[in-house]
Amino acid sequence: MDRRRFSKAVGLLLTASVAVLPAACSEKEPEKPSGPVTITVNGLPPESDPVNRKSFLDDVKAFEAANANIKIDAKEGFMDPQTFATKLAGGQLEDVFYTYFTDPGNLIAKRQVADISAYTGEFPAIAQLRPDLMKVYSGADGKVYGIPTKNYSMGLLYNRTLFTKAGLDPNSPPKTWEEVRTAAQKIAALGGGTVGYGDYSKSNTGGWHFTAEIYSLGGDIAVKDGDTWKAAFNSDKGKQVLQQLKDMRWTDNTMGARQQLEWADLLQMMASGKLGMYVATSDNIPTIVNQFKGDFKEYGLGPVPGGAGTLAGGEGFMFNAKATPEKIRAGLKWLTFRYTNPDRIEQQNKTAADAKQPVGLPEPLIWTGAAAEKQAASSKSLANVPTENYAPFVSATASIPLKLEPPQAQQIYAVLDTAMLKVLTDKNADIAALLADAEKQVNTILAAVK
Repeated sequence: MDRRRFSKAVGLLLTASVAVLPAACSEKEPEKPSGPVTITVNGLPPESDPVNRKSFLDDVKAFEAANANIKIDAKEGFMDPQTFATKLAGGQLEDVFYTYFTDPGNLIAKRQVADISAYTGEFPAIAQLRPDLMKVYSGADGKVYGIPTKNYSMGLLYNRTLFTKAGLDPNSPPKTWEEVRTAAQKIAALGGGTVGYGDYSKSNTGGWHFTAEIYSLGGDIAVKDGDTWKAAFNSDKGKQVLQQLKDMRWTDNTMGARQQLEWADLLQMMASGKLGMYVATSDNIPTIVNQFKGDFKEYGLGPVPGGAGTLAGGEGFMFNAKATPEKIRAGLKWLTFRYTNPDRIEQQNKTAADAKQPVGLPEPLIWTGAAAEKQAASSKSLANVPTENYAPFVSATASIPLKLEPPQAQQIYAVLDTAMLKVLTDKNADIAALLADAEKQVNTILAAVK
């Protein structure tokens, strides 16, 4: 998760108090648009982001020129948890609105979004989106309620120069947590304040990383039992995560004395050349380079160690439950023009390259079939980052199952921060007691989830 995603995700709770709205679609055969239609959409970047705002508005202009009967009423912002419920209840929610991957299940269950199943077949690009990502926007009834536009998953970000200096192969990063521990020992042995492996324990990032690490071992944070959720991390897998960190911190001394780290800290350490490895998404790399003065050639990305599952997320768009068939069709036409358009992959990569934005990072990866081949070819020809450094991550992507965040993720992460911080700052930390205490707190949080 990049900084924007993490900060936007904090407190992202779609309140249960919102009145249930009726489903938008009738049982009748949808009618074709008969006249001009105006749709409200969000996602317009603010004026403080002039490059992306101009790109968005240029797309609106081009779209309207190509579709004379459709007008776009663009609104700033993405998903704002502080205003979503009010806008929804007050009828002010946009016709087409942005969501995180953690939102659709809740919105579909409450019937707060429109069923778009009857229209997706009219847009061939949708058939080329990854089925596992489309499932995020599908209900248990098999109907489709939105489309994904971007995704990410966790891997192991590492410093290739430190790997080489430590006698490790920079083209073969650790595949297991045992190999991570061994590599961290060799990197820390370089001295000069070099840290072998870094981890978080503050501002919910500790709980977020605990989640990624237990997923990588095949464990869970929470499971649904009937209509209720229960904590599932007080397990052998949960203990294994904390014991490994405790051993690296206190037995191996490979994690450094400075702890209570939060999101930016590990990126700064990686940019400084003093950190060997940490769990991250690929979009950490351009931030390390652009914000913290790193160098693209220094960084490699491998699959998450363990490989039993990887914490995944992303974003997409859904439709207001009150949207008419004409607005749903117009909205899908807009989304498949701007966000999910195989015919624009090449131009979008050229635009990014001209703006000095990275081209060739391993994600987002939303396509299958011919569209995926087109994306790969364009990224290869226009790449301005060392794509070979990410080959271990790319080659393993298809074999590692994606797992989404648990419900009430940020509240749960705040609880698990405490356990992470304790094992990293107290060599006598009682792991069993920490997990048992966290389990009680998380079960209280989950009791409110419907």
